[in-house]
Amino acid sequence: MSAVLAIAGVELRIALRNLWVALAVGLMAVFAAVLTFAGSGPTGTLGVDLLAVAVASLTTLTVYLAPLIALLLAFDAIAGEAERGTLALLLTYPVSRLSLVAGKFVAHLGVLAFALAIGFGLAGVMAWAIGGAAGGISPASLLALVKLWWTSVLLGAAFLGFGYALSARARQPGVAAGLAIGLWLVLVVLYDLAMLGALIADNGGVFTRTVFPWMLVSNPADAFRIVNMPAGEAQALASGISGAAKAVSSSFALSALAAWSLGALALGWVAFRKVEP
Repeated sequence: MSAVLAIAGVELRIALRNLWVALAVGLMAVFAAVLTFAGSGPTGTLGVDLLAVAVASLTTLTVYLAPLIALLLAFDAIAGEAERGTLALLLTYPVSRLSLVAGKFVAHLGVLAFALAIGFGLAGVMAWAIGGAAGGISPASLLALVKLWWTSVLLGAAFLGFGYALSARARQPGVAAGLAIGLWLVLVVLYDLAMLGALIADNGGVFTRTVFPWMLVSNPADAFRIVNMPAGEAQALASGISGAAKAVSSSFALSALAAWSLGALALGWVAFRKVEP
């Protein structure tokens, strides 16, 4: 554990020096503030809980931004060390490769969790400040915001593991960056478009009833969406696609998201084990 913490400290200082921390915090803070402020107009008129609206908007934002930030943090973790020639030196130390990956993971996950906390915290403060005109904020909305934060950390953890695996296989930062962006496009954007096309083509058939629910939890981004989907929206989704989503409960999706987080990290470690100095 001491070796893991030592490596995590080094990686955190590198992230600070490379301004990755500032970039991640800045992105989350700016988008969270814009979304919260944009939602304040209609909520003030209708008397709706502003934070509840902000959480719904932040969920959509996070499913795109958290994986992207995680991949930006991870793509250079191994490929960059190999290109700079420091990987061979690291592997001569009496530290296991698992400890090396775990140390990098702890540091990068800390950066991501901090950035998400700043962004979501800013949204909460803004909702509370504007809440006098919008009817205030409810305890349920605060709990939803906290839940959004820690499930976002789980989502980011999965993509950190993917990023380490790509970085270990590519061995060159430029190639790893291209693969990371490609993976983000496939899992976060194109995957849902492909499923939507399949649902339309199937028209309530076997795919919609049996395959589609499992495909939802086969992608950490979609599992994250299900976990943070309000109950009313989940019921509407289920009825809208002939009950296909009924087989995927929030607890099952959460288990799948946690499994993805651990499995992706294991995948990164396995890929790193095959790297030669």
